[in-house]
Amino acid sequence: MSTKIKVEKPLVILHGDEMAQIAFERLLEQFVTSRLDIKLLEVDLSAEKRFTSNGQVVLEAIDALKEHGIGIKNAGMTVNRSQLDDLLEKHPQIKESELDKLATKSPNGAIRKGIGGNITREDIEFRNLTSVRPDWVNRDIEVDTMESGGLDFSYSELSNATGVAKVMFVGSSGDPVELHRRTLKKGDPWMLANNSLEEVEAWAHRFFQRALDEKRDIYLGLKDTVVPGYDGVMRAAIEAIYESDYKEKVAAAGLSYHYELIDAQAARIVSNPPERALWGVPDNVSGMKLYKLVQQLKHYGLPERKANVSISRMSAGGGDQYGSYNTPAPEDGIIKVVVDGVEKHARMVKAQDPILFMSNDRDAIKDWVKQVFRDASIYKKEVYFGLKREFVNYDEVYSSIILEIRQELAALDTPPPSFMIMRPSRQLSKMICDPPRWGLYPAQNLDGDIFSDISAALGGSLATASSVIKSKDGTLLYEAPHGTAHDLYLQYLESDGKVANFNSSALIFAVANALEELAGREGNQPLAGYAESLKAALIDTVAQGIITGDLKGKTLDPENETVVDMYGFLDAIEGNLNKS
Repeated sequence: MSTKIKVEKPLVILHGDEMAQIAFERLLEQFVTSRLDIKLLEVDLSAEKRFTSNGQVVLEAIDALKEHGIGIKNAGMTVNRSQLDDLLEKHPQIKESELDKLATKSPNGAIRKGIGGNITREDIEFRNLTSVRPDWVNRDIEVDTMESGGLDFSYSELSNATGVAKVMFVGSSGDPVELHRRTLKKGDPWMLANNSLEEVEAWAHRFFQRALDEKRDIYLGLKDTVVPGYDGVMRAAIEAIYESDYKEKVAAAGLSYHYELIDAQAARIVSNPPERALWGVPDNVSGMKLYKLVQQLKHYGLPERKANVSISRMSAGGGDQYGSYNTPAPEDGIIKVVVDGVEKHARMVKAQDPILFMSNDRDAIKDWVKQVFRDASIYKKEVYFGLKREFVNYDEVYSSIILEIRQELAALDTPPPSFMIMRPSRQLSKMICDPPRWGLYPAQNLDGDIFSDISAALGGSLATASSVIKSKDGTLLYEAPHGTAHDLYLQYLESDGKVANFNSSALIFAVANALEELAGREGNQPLAGYAESLKAALIDTVAQGIITGDLKGKTLDPENETVVDMYGFLDAIEGNLNKS
């Protein structure tokens, strides 16, 4: 007779890539299929499967989540140019020109939009971990950002009609050509931004020369994987200048150059600041936030974190840069936005200038704000919104919706949670430098990505935070906020599987949370008890000082830490689970 716990409802499993996938397969076997009589609906979302299916597996994942309501997603790769070339060489029958964008882009945005979900991330409540407190006072780091272009010099407004927005381009032929179209509803915000490639290149020369003059290591951060036609264009131009004019000079000066995606780089620098560096963030909106944060950290240092940090990241509407149309200008000409047949804005651009058009859904924004207030009420949290409403109409719509929902709650004699609206740079500063005991920080997609990675890194590791995507129809997708751990995967391959370093905490927590929700929906008390025991076993393991290498020196008693590999960590958790 089977001793497995019977589970009636199926669980959707979305597989990923690299070291995260090695860990995911092991823990599913160790803590799910060996102990539960459960049906797993598994979808392979690896980079290669997305490529060979021309993105069809992403749609299958969305359909499975919408049908069954609860899933777990593992981290997946977003392929860069080199990796795409390798896939094309491996599968010569596939033509790049025929690929759907879902075949090569990260599936995350499509899944969040497909299920209409927003992300909530917060620290796992470990008892034996300290927050990371690097010595920031007088640290010699400077942030360099562009003073022109980008979202600070954009045009935005609210659509005054329900209709079609078109991005038009008029070049040397004089005939308008439609580049992009999307449907807007009345009240939806939209924005057009661009950057001058000439100014980007001029900034790059100043940036690299400044680093040489001041003898600083060089860091450059953009989001070229998600915004390839905008950030990707800037990265290519900046790195071409580095390669041709500065690489040899930098090496001769004994300096180093580092490029990284801006969210991962921000987490790395804030939690482990270099001694002396020039940090280049060309995007002026992200750049100014990080500039102000670094200035404050250098002056006041980093306080001890005594409370969990929760971040609600709006992603369901596909708004901001993550849901944008972005492309380099095909030639010198004029870029226009036409809404419902009426020209709303036009500006001159030159060939290869990066262009970005984005919009958001007012209804999705309202659903998100309601979710924020609901979560804050349930968990007794104070809310700190970050909006640049005094400068851009795009953000003003958020402010008006917040007040609208507040009035709706007042009409029902339901007091809204305590909340404040502040500039995003102040929101980031408060979250890092002045965190209240129970703070919830709602942010738009790109800000939320950067902020949550910084917060998780300061909490100990990206693997010590939990993450869930919530949809208004009740669909829940639990995930780990970290990536695929490419460097650890290379070690694993080079050692023929003997070196297996990976912290599975966030994945285990995602599994336990999904099982707990499944138990609640079907009234399954044995499953609820198992999910609770699995969480407790994870937390007890770390409390015993048994940790993976990324947490070395971060416990309350570093002298009594036992550092183990991925398999040793999972086995220790299983041992504690069996005791319970």
